[in-house]
Amino acid sequence: MTQIELRPPGHQVERRAMGWWATQALLAMLAPILILGLLALLVAPARLWLLLPAGIIGIVGVAVILIMPQWRYRVHRWETTDDAVYTRSGWVMQTWRVAPLSRIQTVDTVRGPLQQAFRLSTVTVTTASAAGPVKIDGLDHEFARDLVEQLTKVTQAVPGDAT
Repeated sequence: MTQIELRPPGHQVERRAMGWWATQALLAMLAPILILGLLALLVAPARLWLLLPAGIIGIVGVAVILIMPQWRYRVHRWETTDDAVYTRSGWVMQTWRVAPLSRIQTVDTVRGPLQQAFRLSTVTVTTASAAGPVKIDGLDHEFARDLVEQLTKVTQAVPGDAT
């Protein structure tokens, strides 16, 4: 049996993932800004105290939208080998994961509405690990479908009971 070790995965995610991440951040930022702005219009005595946090959220949000997608794109990597699935993800907190093929129980794809707009998918590899599933975000949706089929075939051929 080959020794499986933690190492940098070799493949990047799709460049379109940067737009998906930026849009997610924009939507997360807009909700509190709009609520605070609406309250500032309705509650004149508290206007300054409502617009101040809205402005802070906006400034921090713009910085996140400009920095986070490129940073995550540089960090996010994935790879499959004959022995394991390797991932590295995150941007502030980075996570490296290795899932031996013999431990894989299921392989799925997820496509939320924003992912569909960017023609992306997330591949989720569920193992018997207490750490939870291994996720590969930001893959082209057609490539993700093919990867799931390939991993399913390979894991069925690997001896072991995935526990």
